[in-house]
Amino acid sequence: MAVTVKSARQIELMRTAGKYLAELHERMGESLKAGMSTLEIDQLGEKIIRSYGCEPNFLNYNGFPASICVSVNEEVVHGIPKKNRILKEGDVVSLDCGLIYKGWHSDAARTHIIGDAPKEVKDLVERTKQSFFEGIQMAVDGGHLYDISNRIDSYISGFGYGIVRDLVGHGIGQKLHEDPQIPNFAQKKKGIRLCAGMTLAVEPMINLGRGDVDWLDDDWTVVSADRSVSAHYENTIVITKDGEPEILTI
Repeated sequence: MAVTVKSARQIELMRTAGKYLAELHERMGESLKAGMSTLEIDQLGEKIIRSYGCEPNFLNYNGFPASICVSVNEEVVHGIPKKNRILKEGDVVSLDCGLIYKGWHSDAARTHIIGDAPKEVKDLVERTKQSFFEGIQMAVDGGHLYDISNRIDSYISGFGYGIVRDLVGHGIGQKLHEDPQIPNFAQKKKGIRLCAGMTLAVEPMINLGRGDVDWLDDDWTVVSADRSVSAHYENTIVITKDGEPEILTI
């Protein structure tokens, strides 16, 4: 496993990539409404990314046909935008995307609810987000990678949700996906020792029902096997010498 440690200059470039991505997510979140197609979301997202002078890093990545992954309700990740997929009141919409700034990647995901939804769904979305913040408390210089995984698991498991095990977080930098892999479920081993300058994309994916998933026939869209609602929250972070990690995509 070759985990890269970034220089101060490289982190500054990733910080700019993250700033643009945070703004992108805010603008897309504000635009979401019933009656909008998932393709419109993708088109808006790509337009905004390119307006920053950046490139969408998901577009054509291993053949993915869009700039924004738009996953609705039981879709966990990698939902392909479509002109005939129309959002309606109560839909749970996860937006996962990233961009490239001067050769450096950022990656983040947010889950939104269109209008209102049952309390159990709103709780799932909020707790998935909180599990990220619980996990990164352990993302400290001198700590171990799987401390992050174990903290996410210990927080989520108390609610009886299903933690997706087939998909995990990852390192990030000059490539969208770098070492190490970052599970969102408990590990028996400690994993690598973390050090300042490591950049990670931590991304809990949590289902209201069981944690197992299926892949649809398009070979991209991942859905909860029991078709329960799923939520996703992700940010790019950098390990610092000062204790808490810096979140680059907020």
